[in-house]
Amino acid sequence: MFGMDDSKTQGKEIPTPDIAGEDVIVSPDTRRDNRIPPHQARTLKWPVLDASGAPKIDLARWSFTVQGLVGKPVTWSWDEFQALPKVRVFADFHCVTRWSRLGNLWEGVSTKEIIERVGGIKPEAKFVLVYGHDYGWTTNLPLEHFLAEDALVAFTHDGEPLTAEHGGPARLIVPQLYAWKSAKWVAGLKFLDKDQAGYWEEGGYHMRGDPWLEERFR
Repeated sequence: MFGMDDSKTQGKEIPTPDIAGEDVIVSPDTRRDNRIPPHQARTLKWPVLDASGAPKIDLARWSFTVQGLVGKPVTWSWDEFQALPKVRVFADFHCVTRWSRLGNLWEGVSTKEIIERVGGIKPEAKFVLVYGHDYGWTTNLPLEHFLAEDALVAFTHDGEPLTAEHGGPARLIVPQLYAWKSAKWVAGLKFLDKDQAGYWEEGGYHMRGDPWLEERFR
């Protein structure tokens, strides 16, 4: 599904890291001289894309489960997950459909915080399979990108709660990969020793998805 969120329209001036404020993690890609990857174009709005539309999520039943090659599997409720320490991240956002939205401010729980809360990961863990609340949707990530300093499970965008069309109440954000890896309506994680294709990857999308290398398809 495709749409356009006019409420998030930016000005023509590109937001820079110096406006992020104190105690904000700055994604390294926002410090590049040229922040737009090859064959991308900047959008001032925020397009809406997903496979099957936003699922209906009841926060009273929302859960986030971490399993697989971790110290101790954990499942959080919405209130429990909201109570975890939070970070803010200033990052750019690149969609495989060739648009880039520059200078986003996200707030949520860092992926490193999640790992700490599950007692760490086992040495053989090399990949993460991410689950969504939307009809069994998944995507895969190399561990190094999942644990990047600027990766988080976000609740807010530019100071406002994430709307359902953009993956609210919570979505994974991995700024250094194409945006399909930043799973909307995130429901949990499974740590694996071998890579496992997710929804779009099974359809031919790249297993990693680095926008600077144009890793769009396999």
